[in-house]
Amino acid sequence: MKNIKVIAEIGCNHKGEMEIAHEMIKVAAQFCKVDIVKFQKRNPKELLTPEEYNAPHPVPHNSYGKTYGEHREFLEFNLDQHKQLKKWCDDWDVIYSTSVWDMTSAKEIALINPEMIKIPSACNLKFDMLNHLCKEYDGEIHLSLGMTTNEEEEKIVNFFEDRDRAKDLVIYSCTSGYPVPFEDICLNEILRIRKKFERRVKGIGFSGHHLGIAADIAALAYGAEYFERHFTLDRTWKGTDHAASLEPDGMRRLARDLKNVSKALTYKQKEILEIEEVQRNKLKRF
Repeated sequence: MKNIKVIAEIGCNHKGEMEIAHEMIKVAAQFCKVDIVKFQKRNPKELLTPEEYNAPHPVPHNSYGKTYGEHREFLEFNLDQHKQLKKWCDDWDVIYSTSVWDMTSAKEIALINPEMIKIPSACNLKFDMLNHLCKEYDGEIHLSLGMTTNEEEEKIVNFFEDRDRAKDLVIYSCTSGYPVPFEDICLNEILRIRKKFERRVKGIGFSGHHLGIAADIAALAYGAEYFERHFTLDRTWKGTDHAASLEPDGMRRLARDLKNVSKALTYKQKEILEIEEVQRNKLKRF
């Protein structure tokens, strides 16, 4: 039985409103009973080229600004707000974490010293940012492997090994799509990643953007220990990620089922369990 962790990725599903973010922390912790809630931190003008910043949002009805850059700025929380989010997480007895998308964001979030910082698939080859975290941040570094070649995966893990930080690294099997159809989840990748890296890193996770919760249970059976799913209070809300997110009851059932199935994934401690003794005495025929 593994000590699994369930992560509710709030991301930007708070719609840029701190009170909604607070409510999401409370619901994820108290009702869903997840272990970790995760946000995102970006510096849009650093992350985006001028052309990307000034372009219209690719799905205009999901945009919170006239340009994609304005949309990203609207959804962004500053460092003081992230400190408040972390305090609220402490208040509700759940671990705070954040994905960082650029060097400025990595430096800022490292300053508040969360237990873990996440590197999204899009940024897992930003080695200057990874190097800064290896040197200046002592906590766990979690990293998704979506849209990443096998050669790039090896390069990433080697990078952490060379800096003596691989045992603080958790890598996630991931398909980068929103939402991902079942045939593209590719659960067998967990087995491949485990075979190649399990003895070299701290842990193996599964970051899903699919519908439902069945695939996550299979990921558990395949040996994943960390389970990350997008979380929203309402899948019909305006925004890009809501459609690929779990609502509170879905997240609650996911956390419940993962933890229950984790308890079941054991061998018998002895040939005849205590629970079987009474039935054996009553029913067994010789």
